[in-house]
Amino acid sequence: MPSFTKTLGVVVAGLAAVASALPSIPKLNKAQLKMYQHAKRQNAAAQALGINDLDILQFALTLEWLEAAFYQQGFARFPVTDFQALGLNERQIEDLTKIGKTEEEHVVLLQSALAQAGVQPVQPCTYNFGFTDAAGMVATAAVLENVGVSAYLGAAALISDGSILTTAGSILTIEARHQTFVRAASGVVAVPQAFDTPLTPKQVFSLAAPFIESCPEGSNLILTAFPSLALGAGIDAATVTAGTVIRLESEAAAGATHCGFTTGGNPGGTVFTTFTQEAGCEVPQNLAGVTYVSLTSAGPLTGVITDEITVAGPMVMQVS
Repeated sequence: MPSFTKTLGVVVAGLAAVASALPSIPKLNKAQLKMYQHAKRQNAAAQALGINDLDILQFALTLEWLEAAFYQQGFARFPVTDFQALGLNERQIEDLTKIGKTEEEHVVLLQSALAQAGVQPVQPCTYNFGFTDAAGMVATAAVLENVGVSAYLGAAALISDGSILTTAGSILTIEARHQTFVRAASGVVAVPQAFDTPLTPKQVFSLAAPFIESCPEGSNLILTAFPSLALGAGIDAATVTAGTVIRLESEAAAGATHCGFTTGGNPGGTVFTTFTQEAGCEVPQNLAGVTYVSLTSAGPLTGVITDEITVAGPMVMQVS
């Protein structure tokens, strides 16, 4: 797999939706429409973030627009022969193409849900995915789909209506299938760990922001990204091993005391190690697969990372 350093994956926050013209998706009833219009049933977590269900739907649509554009642009730029040269067979290439089609269907679903609620859906932005070849596209897809799963999983806790949560879950499981297929087709371990990793809306937006050049008026999210984070020169984000010391660079690094390694299966979700700008920090043992790395101002023993202690990041790193 090529380096993930310049192809970190993307997307924006959120969760997903309800109802649409698609026959297999439950439609919004009057009670749900009223809930959306007044946004009175938000849980404490969503209130703390200053968002409501409509904001979450807009986050999800922003995510799906980005994913749909990613596949559209990639397949428009690289011919089938480029993917065949990577060792993908005809069926795998067809499946990869269908992933893009399902992202487009997710867009339709979310647009319909927002329109039914009387809200103008956000429009697609102008993106720069940094494509250079088909191999880089597949590498980015592997990360992008992982981040998509984390976005929906993290946003699930913010939903206040059970039927909406069920519909969001139906999208989440498809994103997880995308993730597993791309990993398997790329020749890496399909299921590197027993649990997936939730991310907050701001964490997801911070991963997506570098790929968004501009958005139409009225389609900018209410979030701001954390300062960016990158590995030091000479370190490949796709081939980091547990136990090694890595250097991390950020304009906000002076305010950090710890590195937070967020991945599935750890108590609390995050393992913290001491960070200094001069020495960097050590990658913990027992990590595997896609890991989100952040700089933080604390290292709670609970293993819980929050937006309040995040200084920079996250960035995506593949740990072996």
